[in-house]
Formats: sequence, C-alpha cells, structure tokens
Amino acid sequence: MNALATNLSVWAGDKVAVIKIAGRANFTSSVDFKALVHGLRSKGYTRFILDLGGCLLMDSTFLGVLAGMGLKFSEARNGELPAQIELLQPNDRISDLLENLGVVHLFTVTRGTSPTGLAPESMVDLVPASVDENQVARTCLEAHQTLMDINPANIPKFKDVALFLAEDLKRKEK
Repeated sequence: MNALATNLSVWAGDKVAVIKIAGRANFTSSVDFKALVHGLRSKGYTRFILDLGGCLLMDSTFLGVLAGMGLKFSEARNGELPAQIELLQPNDRISDLLENLGVVHLFTVTRGTSPTGLAPESMVDLVPASVDENQVARTCLEAHQTLMDINPANIPKFKDVALFLAEDLKRKEK
C-alpha cells in the first residue's frame, strides 16, 4: 500500500460497524468515508468503531467530517437512536489534533485491541468511488465550517481556508 494513500475497510455486524482506516486520512478519502458511514447509519447502525491503529494522520477536512458525524450522531433525531463513534488506537498525533481542535469530547477514545475480536480477513476493502471536484470542494468547505461551529477557537485557524474554498466552489459551479 502506498503510504500516502488511504485504505478503508469495513466489517458490519448487528448494528455495529468496524471501519479500519489505514494510511493518511485526507480530503480525498473523506467523501468515501462520509458516504460509507451515512449509508450504514441510514440502515440503522448505531455503533461505529474506527480502528485507527494504521492511520498515520488525519487532515483538517477528514477531522471536520468526523467531528460533524460525532456531533450529529450523538443526538436522537426523527425517531433514530443516537449513534456512538469509538476511536480505537489513535496515535499521539491524531489524539493531539482532536484535543487541540476541541472535538475529542464527541468520541469515545479506546486504547488496545478491537473489542469485536475481528480477524483481518473478515474486513472488506472499500473501493474508492469516483467523485467530482465540486463534491470534494463541498465536503472540504462543510468540514472546515463544522470545525469552526463546534469550537470558536478554530475560527482563526480555518476562516481563510473556508473563504478560499467557498470562493473556489462558487467559481467551479458557474
């Protein structure tokens, strides 16, 4: 596997999904990740275990998508049960990013091995979908807006990025 690429694999059981994220979780993989999790959520899954043991780092877009899910899933809406997102084995760099962005409280962070005892061969690799530039740009913009909405201390970090992304998206959609 290319160390720069993100590899997503999934195992889905009884209302529990384990998603292994390996490599570098970034803006390009955030679209597939978001679609996967929302698809499982729409099918009634209420517990998501993200195995981050092989995840080297997460960029701000991926973190924003993840934080948005943590915020949205923690509340019961339209008769749905709240969902839980567990981050399994995040490295120190990812843990520090979650803490510094003020979003760690949205998740359960666990050290150790997978509580489901899954064998690696039971995981199914997710084939990346073909996404257009506008979809990636929209996801990036939404992710950065989410990080600023959750924690106002993130506004100075991401306001220029969000402004650039909004202007870029407007140009692309003309």
